[in-house]
Amino acid sequence: MALPAKFSERVLRDLGEAEGAALCAALDTEPPVSVRLNPAKGGVAAEPGAAQGQSGPDAPAALAVLRNADGRVPWCGEGYYLAARPQFTLDSDFHAGAYYVQEAASQFVGYLLGGVETAGKRILDLCAAPGGKTTLYASLAGPDGLVVANEIDRRRAQVLADNVRKWGTGNIAVTACEPRLLGDFEAWFDVVAVDAPCSGEGMFRKDMQARGEWSENNVKVCAARQDAILREAWRALKPGGKLLYSTCTFNRDEDEGALERMLAWAGAELAEAEDITVDRAWGIACGRVGVFRTYRFYPHRARGEGFFAAVARKAFDAGGRSRTPRARRTVFAAVDKASAAELRRWVRSPGRMCFAAVGDTCYGYYAAQAEAVKTLAEALPVIYAGVAMGQVFKGRLRPDPALAFFCGLEREAVPVAELGGDEALRYLRKQEVPAEAFAEGMNLVCARGHALGFAKRIGNRVNNMYPNSLRIIKQ
Repeated sequence: MALPAKFSERVLRDLGEAEGAALCAALDTEPPVSVRLNPAKGGVAAEPGAAQGQSGPDAPAALAVLRNADGRVPWCGEGYYLAARPQFTLDSDFHAGAYYVQEAASQFVGYLLGGVETAGKRILDLCAAPGGKTTLYASLAGPDGLVVANEIDRRRAQVLADNVRKWGTGNIAVTACEPRLLGDFEAWFDVVAVDAPCSGEGMFRKDMQARGEWSENNVKVCAARQDAILREAWRALKPGGKLLYSTCTFNRDEDEGALERMLAWAGAELAEAEDITVDRAWGIACGRVGVFRTYRFYPHRARGEGFFAAVARKAFDAGGRSRTPRARRTVFAAVDKASAAELRRWVRSPGRMCFAAVGDTCYGYYAAQAEAVKTLAEALPVIYAGVAMGQVFKGRLRPDPALAFFCGLEREAVPVAELGGDEALRYLRKQEVPAEAFAEGMNLVCARGHALGFAKRIGNRVNNMYPNSLRIIKQ
């Protein structure tokens, strides 16, 4: 499918004949493939293709996907380019949440935030599905931080929740509501990230549907929607907090134009963020719009898709006090002492966690942000938070599948069944697996050292407990 004619005309007019032609030509080339490793499930290899280094007793020797590595993403310590696109669906490490398939340019948001500033902070990801940036923020925030990932579309929010479970950091709350409801958590977040819904021009290389759906009118619709979301994001941000705005489009009205319109209504409440050094060799076009520092990725200059990002701060003297909406419901119920003791047995750092029952399922939360999660859940539709641990029957935990993915799981709580490649795929397809690898009773199922889920052996039969919603259908 050809590029939209009106888009090409605008690009040639705005960038000039030579630069515009180079961009249009790049959009008809093969897009690069990139992944971002989960630092809590494997760390970072020293060099592409080298064995992977991970501290801890359960460190796998290597990620298979890195055998296909073709260099590192320079602005993300965990990011790697791949020489070709493998069949991720048939890679057990992918299903274990050991890495996320994330476009390289979008990984730049982590570089803009930096690990020190975000550790232990509250981060709002206001347009979060499918979860690439959410999981990146969660790794930066650490166990004492909290990422609130919102997606207004309920179906997309479920996909987001699945990816959050597999990432396994246990410090994310997934909500599904209008941005204004999160704006009601006034001055509550240290960082607010708006990866705004946009016309998707930056995806023209890898998504033919984006080309077909593009129109000048849709650009205007997207720009108006972005303005409304930014107003709610601003309400939710603390004085002194950082605002990160991004799109995957080249359109000025949705990028610099959105910032100019915000400058007009936010005025003196906006302040500069700290300067961030960007290597010129990366090919990123850096600029300014008022107090905003801007970063633009063109696929003919930088190794990634089209992407735009901007950062600024809310002035420390912006005024306003932190407020949260009134509780509308009671969500959490206390867990009795015996059940709490059983739950503590399943986590490596029980002193850092607390537990509660939501319906018939017990959940674990890092204590540093447990009260914040409770406040959210009592006011908003939270569809997943913390880590689902399971149900306690007669003093024993029947583990939820999500617990297997949890980075803080105590593996000595249950026997471990390590499966080979073909057996792991049978498990992930929810097919029968041989009983010989399993101890009697509940087992944690692993492949290449990464946990995939649970299974229960009863005599010569194995009950495959992998969720139907996640099973591999592709043969």
